[in-house]
Amino acid sequence: MPAIQVVMPQLGESVVEGTIARWLVKPGQRVARDEPLVEVATDKANTEIPSPEAGVVGQLFAAEGAVVAVGGLLCALDAGAAGSAQASPPAAAPASATPAAAMVAAPSISAPAAAAPLVNPMVAAPSNGARAAAPDASPVARNVAQEHGLDLSQVQGSGPGGRITKADVLAHIEGAPVAPLAAPTQPPPTQPPLSQSPTGYDLQQLSKLSNSQIAPAPPPSLPPPPAPAYGPGPVALTLRAYKPPRYTPREGDQVLPFDQRRRLIAEHMVTSPHVPCTAEVDMTNLSRLREEWKKAPETGGKAPSFLVGICRATVQALAEFPRLNAVVQDESLIVRRDVNLGVAVETEKGLLVPVVRRANEKSVLGLARAIDDLAARGRTGKVTADELSGGSFTVSNPGLKGNLFGAAIINQPQVGILRMGEIVKRAVVRTVDSQDAIVIRPMMYLTLSYDHRVIDGVTGNGFLHRVRELVEAAQFAL
Repeated sequence: MPAIQVVMPQLGESVVEGTIARWLVKPGQRVARDEPLVEVATDKANTEIPSPEAGVVGQLFAAEGAVVAVGGLLCALDAGAAGSAQASPPAAAPASATPAAAMVAAPSISAPAAAAPLVNPMVAAPSNGARAAAPDASPVARNVAQEHGLDLSQVQGSGPGGRITKADVLAHIEGAPVAPLAAPTQPPPTQPPLSQSPTGYDLQQLSKLSNSQIAPAPPPSLPPPPAPAYGPGPVALTLRAYKPPRYTPREGDQVLPFDQRRRLIAEHMVTSPHVPCTAEVDMTNLSRLREEWKKAPETGGKAPSFLVGICRATVQALAEFPRLNAVVQDESLIVRRDVNLGVAVETEKGLLVPVVRRANEKSVLGLARAIDDLAARGRTGKVTADELSGGSFTVSNPGLKGNLFGAAIINQPQVGILRMGEIVKRAVVRTVDSQDAIVIRPMMYLTLSYDHRVIDGVTGNGFLHRVRELVEAAQFAL
């Protein structure tokens, strides 16, 4: 049976390459179907690539630390060969073995002495010769360095194991020395300058001059700030370096080209498109509903969380305000058919935003199970890069500690994000028996950040008000 070529899969909509974090097998080792072969790191997550068939691992085509493009060769797998369950020393592949032999190994894989090592063209080659180790850098860091012609070997990495991150590259670029500017030439004075005191001209000299000869003291001459070597500053540099991933419209999506008015608004707002608005939400009825959910047989005594209730209200409101479930691309707004809801999850390695696909088709229990599953796998590093991309709207729940309210940053190319605040008991005014009364209620602030290029205040405020109505009514069926 011919060898099976295992290639780098597409690990997300915007992922074009991955870094070999570590090999989990060695040549000659027998593996079962779906047994992990290699751990691949991207800027979104670390993902284990499973074996497509049972067999014996052949040649490895990329060393640990190598960057492999999507479709690039990872290893060969012989489904009909016999091998050992334990790892064995790497075996050199004959020069004429299979078509895969034309695209062989990274520097750490030995090759026959008589044959010159060949190179996998889908693997980033080291810059200092075949045996030099390429700097360990994230794919985004490599892209930014390539845009600015920067040699990554000059950058000090701050990530795990010295890994170079995007922030390291930007810091190195911003800290590059700049050429001193020539001092500006000053025109020769028409008359001897007056001596100045810290508060202006010398009073004795002023007393000898007429009013027509007295002019205001010029401001102190300050040297102009040095011009940055790579643009107006670090903020502009960061904005130029980042390009939102392209979204391919799918069946059922609507592409709405900008009209002249919307185009002018977008051009004006592109430097600061984020606008926040906040609503105060009474959580009393949702709290009572959760107590009823606990008694339902299908929940097993564990009620869906407040986060699930907010997500359910958000999905329902997005159906009424579809412009919030959209993507800005070029000079168009793509209104998406499916609600792919991103839900922020805190992990030991930082914040992740896994995506619940087609959240608009799920019930409350379906949302709860999907969110719990993604959160659990996100905290254990088992969530895939594809599950971290493709969101159309995001709900952020920063937690319970000291989070009264805040405004989240939009996850581009989405146009909105809803941030939950802490639920606290506060004194509020309510109408009781036709009379105003001060009562204690569990209250929470919800803040919507929206892209003002395409979302007007009326639409943004209307969406947030609708979410508030749905949460306060709390008429969600399991």
